[in-house]
Amino acid sequence: MASAISVQPGRIRVLKKGSWRPSDQTVGPVIYWMFRDQRLRDNWALIHAVDLANRTNAPVAVVFNLFDQFLGAKARQLGFMLKGLRQLHQQIESLQIPFFLLQGDAKDTIPNFITECGASHLVTDFSPLREIRSCKDEVVKRTSDSLTIHEVDAHNVVPMWAASVKLEYGARTIRGKINKLLPEYLIEFPKLEPPKKKWVEMMDKKLVNWDSLIDKVVREGAEVPEIEWCVPGEEAGMEVLMGNKDGFLTKRLKNYSTDRNNPVKPKALSGLSPYLHFGQISAQRCALEARKVRNTSPQAVDTFLEELIVRRELSDNFCYYQPHYDSLLGAWEWARKSLLDHASDKREHIYSLEQLEKGQTADHVTH
Repeated sequence: MASAISVQPGRIRVLKKGSWRPSDQTVGPVIYWMFRDQRLRDNWALIHAVDLANRTNAPVAVVFNLFDQFLGAKARQLGFMLKGLRQLHQQIESLQIPFFLLQGDAKDTIPNFITECGASHLVTDFSPLREIRSCKDEVVKRTSDSLTIHEVDAHNVVPMWAASVKLEYGARTIRGKINKLLPEYLIEFPKLEPPKKKWVEMMDKKLVNWDSLIDKVVREGAEVPEIEWCVPGEEAGMEVLMGNKDGFLTKRLKNYSTDRNNPVKPKALSGLSPYLHFGQISAQRCALEARKVRNTSPQAVDTFLEELIVRRELSDNFCYYQPHYDSLLGAWEWARKSLLDHASDKREHIYSLEQLEKGQTADHVTH
């Protein structure tokens, strides 16, 4: 049974408390700035945005900002993401919720869009990465004092800030904290209610030429080409999770705990990583469905939930609380010391970057 509440308060952070009051005669729209959680179903940020809009009798829209360059993404990543967004665009607008694709620096495009439409609320999903956090800080500064901004952790089962308020040493130090909060946060999603007030005049204001965008990123990032076996989108993600033909929970679960780290047995893996990474499937949905089949393969389900929740959310904790998460400065002191102690050790093989990229090593691979 779905929860009677919309979104637990602990899943929401107020980044900016606007001066708008319910007594104001005109209520600007609620804008959901989607970034990390690119899906319609099981999306706490979207649920919260629609709930805010319905409670204030305001229209709601979804905005996605496409960065010109982001952390070295090429055709494989961007093509997968854009094809998923193309499907999402159609799904969202079928609910009569406008979808806007902006391009450029979000520090400029988001405030400009907010000003243009006179928004009352901005809802955004959570990312621990410094570039996104810095961008949000700028959006807070550059928008009107009347605007309220909420951040919703729709990516983690237990919200990052609820799980821990400090940098955790490892899985063993955060596991108990997360497990303690699972009864509160690992719950069924409420139904996404349709918006009561439609924003009809905005539905066709900005058409998106998805084919042109996808062709461009695939062409420019061709050195890392797309792959055919990984189909993008929400429906494809759910098929990988629990499809009748080759679903992870329905057909492949039993070998997960024993074979997931065996490189010659790729089918032992869930295959969900691309969908989780781009938010095309909810980790919480994966966990809920896995729990339903625990009696068939308890060890496999427990191992899967450990990886899906504890280990995955530990990485968010690390990126949020460790400012040097992407350099050796972010490693624990003992690890840095070990590297320094062995920096001059003689290596059996030394490879160039190109050799490593092409797999031209002495390692024997069994086909």
